[in-house]
Amino acid sequence: MHQLAVCAQIVIAFSVVFVWVFRFTNIVNEFHEYHLSDLIRNAVGATKIVTSTLLIAGIWYPGLVLGSALLMALLMLCAQIAHVRARHPWQKFVPSLVLLLLSLFVSAVYSGKMPA
Repeated sequence: MHQLAVCAQIVIAFSVVFVWVFRFTNIVNEFHEYHLSDLIRNAVGATKIVTSTLLIAGIWYPGLVLGSALLMALLMLCAQIAHVRARHPWQKFVPSLVLLLLSLFVSAVYSGKMPA
């Protein structure tokens, strides 16, 4: 189970970095649609990138993972709420929902709630 959690950490981290670095124009448009300020967008982006970095570093330093995975799950839950408030079609919910579930899985493994 631990190896699956490590794979999930990698998927989460690279997905977030890909979206926030290479698809940043889409992020700008979405946050504008949500009526959120540039400051909030930048704070969320910085938090997600730092958290992704900690998830990768957690491969070698497992003590970093639980808090990072829980924070990422919280951010993805907030993304789900933003999609609901914007009345997006269900397809827009899928990426953040998958990352939310992966983050919860990683949290469960590192908290001992699931067998390692």
